[in-house]
Amino acid sequence: MYLVHIHYIALPTQEPVLRKRTETNQQLAMKKITFLLSLLFSIFFSKAQLLSWTPNFPVENDPLTNVVITADAAKGNQGLLNYTPVTDVYVHIGVITNLSANSSDWKYVKFTWGTTDPQAQCTSLGNNKWQYTITGGLRTYFGITNSAEHILKIAILFRSGDGSKKLANADGSDMYISVFDNSILSVQFTNPLIQPLYNPLPETISKIVGDNMNITALANKASTMTLYLNSTVVQTAGNATTISANPALTSSGNDTIVVEANDGTTTKKDTIQFFVTGGIVIAPLPGGVRDGINYESDNTAVTLVLYAPSKNRVSIIGEFPGSNWTDQTQYQMKRTPDGNYWWLRITGLTAGAEYAFQYLVDGTLKVADAYTEKILDPDYDSQIPSSTYPSLKAYPTGSTTGIVSIVQTAAPQYNWQVNNFTRPDKRKLVIYELLMRDFIANHNWNTLRDTLNYLQSLGINTIEIMPFSEFESNNSWGYNPDFYFAPDKYYGPKNTLKEFVDSCHKRGMAVVMDIVLNHATGQCPLAALYWNSATNQPAANNPWFNVTATHPYNVFNDFNHESLATRYFVSRVLEHWLVNYKLDGFRFDLSKGFTQKNSCTSTACNTDAEVAAWSAYDASRIAIWKKYYDTLQLKSPGCYAILEHFADNTEETELSNYGLMLWGNMAYNYQQAAMGYNTGWDFTGGIYTSRGWAQPNLVTYMESHDEERMMYKNLQYGNSSGSYNVKDLNTALKRIEMCGAFLFTIPGPKMFWEFGELGYDYSVNTCTNGTVNDSCRLTPKPLHWDYLQNIQRTRLHNVFGALIKLRFNNLYKDVFVTNQVTSNLSNGFKSLQVNTDSSKICVVGNFDVVSQTGSVTFQEGGTWYDYLDGTTINATGAAQNITLQPGEYHVYLNRNVASNIATPVTSINAPTNGLVIRVYPNPVGQTATIALNIPETGNVQVNMMNIMGQRLQTIQSGFLVKGNYFIELNNDKKLPSGVYLIDVKTKTSSGIAKIVLQ
Repeated sequence: MYLVHIHYIALPTQEPVLRKRTETNQQLAMKKITFLLSLLFSIFFSKAQLLSWTPNFPVENDPLTNVVITADAAKGNQGLLNYTPVTDVYVHIGVITNLSANSSDWKYVKFTWGTTDPQAQCTSLGNNKWQYTITGGLRTYFGITNSAEHILKIAILFRSGDGSKKLANADGSDMYISVFDNSILSVQFTNPLIQPLYNPLPETISKIVGDNMNITALANKASTMTLYLNSTVVQTAGNATTISANPALTSSGNDTIVVEANDGTTTKKDTIQFFVTGGIVIAPLPGGVRDGINYESDNTAVTLVLYAPSKNRVSIIGEFPGSNWTDQTQYQMKRTPDGNYWWLRITGLTAGAEYAFQYLVDGTLKVADAYTEKILDPDYDSQIPSSTYPSLKAYPTGSTTGIVSIVQTAAPQYNWQVNNFTRPDKRKLVIYELLMRDFIANHNWNTLRDTLNYLQSLGINTIEIMPFSEFESNNSWGYNPDFYFAPDKYYGPKNTLKEFVDSCHKRGMAVVMDIVLNHATGQCPLAALYWNSATNQPAANNPWFNVTATHPYNVFNDFNHESLATRYFVSRVLEHWLVNYKLDGFRFDLSKGFTQKNSCTSTACNTDAEVAAWSAYDASRIAIWKKYYDTLQLKSPGCYAILEHFADNTEETELSNYGLMLWGNMAYNYQQAAMGYNTGWDFTGGIYTSRGWAQPNLVTYMESHDEERMMYKNLQYGNSSGSYNVKDLNTALKRIEMCGAFLFTIPGPKMFWEFGELGYDYSVNTCTNGTVNDSCRLTPKPLHWDYLQNIQRTRLHNVFGALIKLRFNNLYKDVFVTNQVTSNLSNGFKSLQVNTDSSKICVVGNFDVVSQTGSVTFQEGGTWYDYLDGTTINATGAAQNITLQPGEYHVYLNRNVASNIATPVTSINAPTNGLVIRVYPNPVGQTATIALNIPETGNVQVNMMNIMGQRLQTIQSGFLVKGNYFIELNNDKKLPSGVYLIDVKTKTSSGIAKIVLQ
């Protein structure tokens, strides 16, 4: 059987850029979600007559003629198919004029998106059809008074009242109706009908060879009209405004139909191109190839493989030699005998050249390759600066629509410097979670690489980066994935990512990718290939996705992880990043969703009962995760698998025992304690042994990307008593320190969120205009590297750094993998004891807002050393009472290592009006700052001394007024590394601060 496919050949015009109308972020996201590339009907039934209108040739300057526009919701993207109530359909309408910058520059837009202006309301005709009438002439209706401005096209969309649904072209693009000048001859085809695109692209209409093709064309003036098939006349009509023919389609290959109209003065034409295929070639897959793009060693050929069971025909369109984005005989893919795979070997490629391409499935659906390592996006690539992605290939505007994939033989390779990286012990991970967009101003891998000194000096040994495989749009957290093998171009080229990973490994730092394999957007080729456009869901025969999610709080489209097709795809994704990018592991988003056990009983699927059912022990989910963990260890032994699970403890215990790590969300507890409220301020759940786990695989954190910021809550809602107020900035910062002391000293891996070490105090819901609103959770947040200039915030940074470094101190490194933990963490006066045979830690702190006395039993009697301020306490070995002021805390060690950090916190624990000396940063590099609080006016002398008390340098000598001072400390004398003293003398006071020169 032969099939014929018709393409409409467009006249050159401009491509849409940004549509001039008011859509919210949510509605713009909906545009992408409903990008209905996969159609279950042929183009003839799904696209023809999407819009029809009278008169056939609308003119702008006729005030007596109304333009009646009818939309058929069974066509196009079917965004309003079976929509009810039928009275809730409105138009969004404007015009493109000769003054429009481009096709998205709508002028004279009549109505606001998402509103229900009665003048925008459509009339239901039944059978999924709605009609709208423009009355009084176009210029009057749109209010155009400038005589030099002329309407080129009516721009229109049909939408629901709230704007959440819209009827558009099949690719989600806007619809346009051309406006004519009746003084000039015009001609157009009316059958076969095409989509009302601004810049019509080749469209395909499936027909059987041997059929006749019904063709009709109209002219706006009486003229001599002629129809041609491959330059042969098939019909003529004199003094006519319409012409029809019904030629037989008998041959394969590329054919052309042209209508020509001549009024004796002017000749106008319209063109339709046909492609006829000669049938499907059946052939087995070549040896050694697998799904996706398969490169060959000679760099001139590739084999493309598409898994697409039950599809009838697949061809390749794009920039390959001779393709030109249209169906061509040589680019018809072969089908395997089992009907599951389509493949084609393409030759004659230029080594190093990038070729854009798509699969054309069943003559209607255009999708990119799901395994491509680079895509081009018509909507968002233009927003990527060249400083982030130099020489980015341009999107093939005017040739196709939708995402395109890239093939590049002999692509530039990255030369890895570290090929034998030893990953940090997963029990000792200190993970810094960050979002590239909100961490550095230039959101690219090169800039992030430049911050590694900062992270390394803080003691971080693992960087966890929020999703960076391709996601829809640029301004995003990344949890809306569509292409899993391609690094998102918003962060830079793939080789700069590899260089970043390599640089981390040089420093002994692991890199963990936050990956989203619970769901994918509708733009993902796996979803688009099998899509039910009538219900806006994956089709029932989709090999990878469930029609509806099996669990609460799902977004986009839910993967079916029982499916072998999904498991194969996931294993390929994991292998790709572990092998090609040498990543050290993954944080799996919404891992509890990897289940086919349906816990949804309501439509919304978010009730407490449904969440409880979802969280219950699920043996099938455990089996899925064990298989994936086995795959991970097979591809890259020793790599990390961190689950955002939050399931029943029996399930998490079993997964932990198998080797997986799990997030331990203690945000609420630490926040309550930081604010000074006794409800829920127990930290016990952050200790893996308290959960009955045998392995320290609990990644405890007090702040993550999902949580409200601790400092924001302290400053907004902190408790108080008398003059002690948590809402005070310095007090709030000091309480975050105390929380850190009770986080980093608990054994097992730890994580904290970017800038938590500086007391970042902007709400997670901060909007770009500075207000706070739940709808702004995903919007960009202000950068505040300037917080490093604030002495109290720098102090918090230094305390975090000191606590982290204790975890790797030779004397204490084994303490943080021990199971010997005792605690009393449920009250305001909290204590924690962690032991090995020789090294022991005892942490005490008062989280109340009033003074508290607590009973503490040190693990052994004798002298204990305050790690953070260098003071000591004598322990009896029996229960002894300790009184702490609000916010006061101590990290006591049984072995003296305090001199390694010299970051005093005495003034924090016991505020005083006396002399206060602080040095930041400490340990000191080439420069540091000495912060002084001088209690009285008079002569002040600041000297630098060696440990023997000998003066080495006078830093300050002279009269100072009572107050705060910041004095620069420079190692001008090039003193060797070691411990030194800063000696300060005032009129009646003196003091010494210990520093370490690096």
